[in-house]
Amino acid sequence: MTDTPPPVPDRLYGRRRGHPLRQRQQTLLDVTLPRLALDPADPFASFPERPEELWLEVGFGGGEHALAQIAAHPRAGLIAAEVFENGICSLLTRLVPEGGEATAPLPPNLRLWTEDARRLLRALPEGSLSRLFLMFPDPWPKARHAKRRFVHPSILPVLGRALRPGGEWRVATDDPTYQDWVREVMGAQDVFELVSLDQARPEGWPGTRYEAKALREGRHPQYWVWRRRA
Repeated sequence: MTDTPPPVPDRLYGRRRGHPLRQRQQTLLDVTLPRLALDPADPFASFPERPEELWLEVGFGGGEHALAQIAAHPRAGLIAAEVFENGICSLLTRLVPEGGEATAPLPPNLRLWTEDARRLLRALPEGSLSRLFLMFPDPWPKARHAKRRFVHPSILPVLGRALRPGGEWRVATDDPTYQDWVREVMGAQDVFELVSLDQARPEGWPGTRYEAKALREGRHPQYWVWRRRA
């Protein structure tokens, strides 16, 4: 890109919490969540067994995609990033039975990050990620909110530093404004090369509740795969 845009501040937009948390949810945050803590300075060592690859999902929502990925790829360590507490609780509820918050076994290839994912990306060692997922992000459809979108010119060098050469970035969105935005931003950069663009979910991409809602309401998701240039 010819001009370097000003960096987007690591400021959290949107809500951290929806409806008030029930006691079970609060216990999950207080007791279970710390058991999945990540050290961004040494992410591989944060897992009980060193994974062969390190993946990151930015904004895991209810956790369906993240849980499907760790089940299908046990040798990859997945960092699932989400700031919305109700979504974090949704994933944790699927992991441990009530009463097992402190003792139930947890997936050895999953770690959680509950702050802004951009802070994590800047803190990770260079080239540590092999795959990045951005599944149905908040579209921030108003033009004045474009700076709040994760896909943004200023974040591309950060992603390029964290992803190893040849690393894969998957992006999916059903929002027409965001689809146009992805084409505009990614068409004006040289950090990533386009591998594929599909109009139907490709094989090996687990579904999410947001995708299901979009399809029910007649919207048409698009699915990109980008590769970090060498």
